[in-house]
Amino acid sequence: MKKAIVTGGNGFIGSNLVKFLLDKNFFVINIDKNKYSNGNYLLKDRKGKNYKFFKLDINSSKIFNILKKYKPEVIFNLAAETHVDRSIESPKDFIHSNINGVFNILEQLRKFKKKNKKNIRLVHISTDEVYGDIKKDKSSTEKNAYMPSSPYSASKASADHLIKSYVRTYKLDSVISNCCNNFGPGQYPEKLIPTLIFNILNNNPLPIYGRGKNSREWIFVDDHCSAIFRIYKKGKTGESYNIGTNNNITNLNLTKILLKVIKNKKIKIGKRVKIKFVKDRPGHDFRYALNSKKIRNTLKWKPKKNFKSGLEETFDWYLINYKFFNYFSKKNFFKRLGLKT
Repeated sequence: MKKAIVTGGNGFIGSNLVKFLLDKNFFVINIDKNKYSNGNYLLKDRKGKNYKFFKLDINSSKIFNILKKYKPEVIFNLAAETHVDRSIESPKDFIHSNINGVFNILEQLRKFKKKNKKNIRLVHISTDEVYGDIKKDKSSTEKNAYMPSSPYSASKASADHLIKSYVRTYKLDSVISNCCNNFGPGQYPEKLIPTLIFNILNNNPLPIYGRGKNSREWIFVDDHCSAIFRIYKKGKTGESYNIGTNNNITNLNLTKILLKVIKNKKIKIGKRVKIKFVKDRPGHDFRYALNSKKIRNTLKWKPKKNFKSGLEETFDWYLINYKFFNYFSKKNFFKRLGLKT
């Protein structure tokens, strides 16, 4: 039985990847520091002989002991601070996790290789935000220069560069994925879609930055997991792979589509549920767009879920699992961050 480590496995994408790997009969070691205390909910049914959880920061030297004991085939690194507004408010946390944490993983892998004469593959999950603001009708390829705009995207860009240096200098077996915006069941309420769903269910206004013209490319989380797995199986050491759908939507149009999806379910929407434009985020990138021809052509991957059906599935999950919102501090997750610069 193949073994895989998932760092950040209690998070949104991480928990979905854990389930994906277990369904493929992997032995999964989940490493997460449980910062948001949500892991017990998202993976509450995941127990048994093929699953092991360690409450641990990826900056810990104990990572090596886990590598030594389990000798996994691969590490999927999803442990990261991700919310841009939060990075504007508290950039130090992002340096700690997204740069120093990746450095520690690389050092433990280097130590393991030196002692065992064997590489463990690292699949590092990065972001499309490292490419920065993209002009209309253009898309980022893997050869684009990095132009990060926030402490979050800068920290992710730094980690990408560090990984590529370790591939070249120490011959580590690492590959990088740069994915567009994810959505789906179990996403933190600080993100756009779960925030909108929470406000709709609670008859609150729908906050949209600026005039809602900012545009993002969206992918359903299950499709992202399948892409990550394909990169693990077929990706070339030292390469980066953009993961995208070509489904680019403005925040305003996304909100309107979500409202339509909910209305079609015959769910009553309160009178206070109206779009409310709020002060824009400092340094807010206008548009992200990925050219994902490389993964489609060389690794034969493509997304399966369309945006509307993905939204329906996502909304249904939050409706059934409304108590998920109670796992988070309203002060931390529903208060506007990143306005002080």
